[in-house]
Amino acid sequence: MEKETLIAPVLYAVFVLFGIYFFTIVFLFMVPLTFKTQYLALILTIVVVLYVLYVLNLFRFFKTKKRKIVYTGITATAILVSAISPIQYVYMNWKPSINAAVNIYEYQPFTDSSDAARLEDNSTLQLKKGLPRMDGATALYPLYSAFVQATYPKRDYDPFDSEVMVNTTPDAYYNLIFGNAEMIFVATPSKSQLSFAKQWGVELKITPIGREAFVFFVNQNNEINGLTMEQIKDIYAGKLTNWQEVGGGNDPIRAFHRPMDNGSQSALEKIMEDMPIMERPSKDFVTGIINEVSQYKKYKKYSAYKNYKNAIGYTFRFDSTKMENNNQIKLLEIDGVPPTKETIQSGAYPLVSELSIVTAGTENPNVENLIQWILSPQGQELVEKTGYVPLSRE
Repeated sequence: MEKETLIAPVLYAVFVLFGIYFFTIVFLFMVPLTFKTQYLALILTIVVVLYVLYVLNLFRFFKTKKRKIVYTGITATAILVSAISPIQYVYMNWKPSINAAVNIYEYQPFTDSSDAARLEDNSTLQLKKGLPRMDGATALYPLYSAFVQATYPKRDYDPFDSEVMVNTTPDAYYNLIFGNAEMIFVATPSKSQLSFAKQWGVELKITPIGREAFVFFVNQNNEINGLTMEQIKDIYAGKLTNWQEVGGGNDPIRAFHRPMDNGSQSALEKIMEDMPIMERPSKDFVTGIINEVSQYKKYKKYSAYKNYKNAIGYTFRFDSTKMENNNQIKLLEIDGVPPTKETIQSGAYPLVSELSIVTAGTENPNVENLIQWILSPQGQELVEKTGYVPLSRE
């Protein structure tokens, strides 16, 4: 009789097990990969815990208080361990992303709603044909779009398929070196970009057209308001690892990086000089397309920085003014000097870089004509109206 009374519970247990197996297979096929990766262990642990609880109840295992306590302790430990990864995932994704976003279609020249800067008077340079083929960094598209709107014939200039393209800094250099562009609007080239051009027998000519500040920023709630140049170098060399070492709270410094040959990364390399930059995991890179620290959309190019309270990032001043939620960050003083238009113009701010037009030799005379016009008062007016600092006061 005792064996007969066990048959029903065993059959129930087997039936439920097959049901769990079936629904698990369906779950694995239907749920997105990201969700499965982050939550699968926790979900399976909970399912197993409930199934074991069901089976033990079928066989009336919990007859004593001690057995209940032991089972509760074991299952609670298992659930807590499997919940570590989901908790970390949720924490990271609840952190606000500060996005340095340039919606290129908002600045496309000659559109009715274009935000590109405009001159008060008609341009003294009007190009009809032989239009220079240009490319540049995404952050500088608002500037050279304004130049195009002032000097090119009125028509549609698709940002990806026309004389006026927009790409990342590395792509712009590639297009220049291989003849797909005659002039590019970028920050100063990195050592590797200069080396790459030399490797292909191309001599780059660099013409400064404006000034910009390279800035470092932290969470608005960070106690630190400024750093010295030496402290910046030591942070990105990995020598300073806690905010307490520079007068802040007792938190590890989470230093975000940009990808190689990015304009901002090239600027950091110049600051570091011969001091090697510490290696960082991919999750602490800021770029348009990497992992959860980044986002990419067809019509916008984002550089997303996770605004942890212990984070530090860097960019150009113009980018920081375009950041979504930029009231959640603050720009740091460097050597006691804030990055304002006045300190950039005077040179008091120590991290001033030049916006440049880079060329690689061309027979098109309008390239030089356009460069000279950009250096003229009208061109410099557009530099200032766009949000950068002109080469000289007018």
